[in-house]
Amino acid sequence: MIKRNLLVVGFEISLLFSFVVGYYRDKTCAELQVNNSSVICVCNATYCDTVTREEPHPRRFMVYTSSKAGLRFKKFTSILEVFDLLTECSTTLELEPRKRYQTIHGFGGAITDSAAINWSNLKDEELKQNLIESYCGDSGIQYNMLRVPIGGTDFSPRFYTYQDYPERDKDLSNFTLAPEDLNYKLPMIKACMKASNASIDILGSLWYPPAWMKSTKKSNGISFLEEEYYDALALYHLKFIKEYYKQGVPIWGITTTNEPLSGITKHANDNVLGWSVYGLANWIVNYLAPKIKRYDPSIKILGVDDQRFTVPLWFNAALKHVPELGRAIDGIGLHYYENELVPPEIVDRCLKNYPNLFVLSSEASIHSQTNNKVDLGSWDRAEKYIKNIIEDLNHNYTAWIDWNVCLDKMGGPVLSKTYLDSPVIVDPDAGVFYKQPLFYAMGHFSKFIPKGSKRIQSMEKYNCGDPIKHVAFSTPMNTIVVVVFNDKNKEKVVRLKLGYSQAKVLLEKNSIATVEFHNDVIDESCDCEK
Repeated sequence: MIKRNLLVVGFEISLLFSFVVGYYRDKTCAELQVNNSSVICVCNATYCDTVTREEPHPRRFMVYTSSKAGLRFKKFTSILEVFDLLTECSTTLELEPRKRYQTIHGFGGAITDSAAINWSNLKDEELKQNLIESYCGDSGIQYNMLRVPIGGTDFSPRFYTYQDYPERDKDLSNFTLAPEDLNYKLPMIKACMKASNASIDILGSLWYPPAWMKSTKKSNGISFLEEEYYDALALYHLKFIKEYYKQGVPIWGITTTNEPLSGITKHANDNVLGWSVYGLANWIVNYLAPKIKRYDPSIKILGVDDQRFTVPLWFNAALKHVPELGRAIDGIGLHYYENELVPPEIVDRCLKNYPNLFVLSSEASIHSQTNNKVDLGSWDRAEKYIKNIIEDLNHNYTAWIDWNVCLDKMGGPVLSKTYLDSPVIVDPDAGVFYKQPLFYAMGHFSKFIPKGSKRIQSMEKYNCGDPIKHVAFSTPMNTIVVVVFNDKNKEKVVRLKLGYSQAKVLLEKNSIATVEFHNDVIDESCDCEK
């Protein structure tokens, strides 16, 4: 018995030692308090905070916490206990790994012209690398998806496409990547690919085609694609895919036009392209999909690429015009905007009869109607992301992609002067960049829910208070990951029940916690919905 106890004590000491080593391997946030907001973390050429995922040991769980009070991926470990059914109220999340839902593609952000130019403006190479590592490296939040515009957007220094001239050339004989691609976007994408130990999936999206293809012959304003150029625009996408491949950047998927509704509404002053419902469906089924799938059937084609409330328009109404649309696309991309006005159940209903299609969030950003600029240290904006990501994941979204990965202190540069916030704000003159609460909000998902993870059933029980927002996954490493969000201004204890074991977690007030432990419930005959 004494020998056995000594072995147990020795084992616990070794676990503690490995945790301490891992804890001190990380660089903590160089905090800067901003007004009455939460903190931002300052990175320069010689110092930038990091976070290392700790392999959870048997019979223990790991907790990573970020909070309004200033915690950033604070680590805590403790022992899994035997579950005790208490008589008093005690929030319990009951996990069932054998009940599985969608498979995760990943998390990421967009390498726009503005983002890549801002990154390039950081003249110190070590500082630039710190930003890349923060997003894509093992010591960062490990993005594995990047969205890249096919040509220019509102977050570009100018209006441009890949063949502005010669006009009316349906063969696109002068199709050429822009200086913005060669000098900014591609170098940043390649830097992320080099820093990552996992493959990075690239999603391309078109904002607008060459003006000579459009009904108005202008880059912006309400307009439609001339039908005589339907095949030329499909070829435009294919040439983009081929040119990026030549540059060493394979394209994982494309969307079928960014926010097509904007091209026929008051937002059309931006560089956009409008479609009719029939026109878009017809173009996808008879021009885009055949051309792309003949070249490479593995490339994903995502429809809609617009707000959640437009799914009945660009998908369901389009199906009535062109029923083949449901087989021509692989999934749909949805944007974050106006989600608070439209319940996610609308997506569930619209896709109910199409289990072969997946849905992901392809764009998100935040600005204020009264103050469009960057709000340094805003925890409120982080909360909006956290709540939306949890909601989307619980409604079978397979990925969540943010908009600009970095912007300047004004929230640009941007052609339309509609400045936005970003998880990372760069200040080249000071030789620093700032990690916003938004950055850590994204990281609590992207860092710990790798590609191939499956959402599992998690049911809240024994709670006498407000429901707690959460989502749970089984990972390819045979661990369980649970993300829990406490939006109240008081601490809360949550018990995560797996079989006969429980992890008792203290949630800080106004905080997000990611919890990970080994999955001891293994049954390959799972009840999988997707």
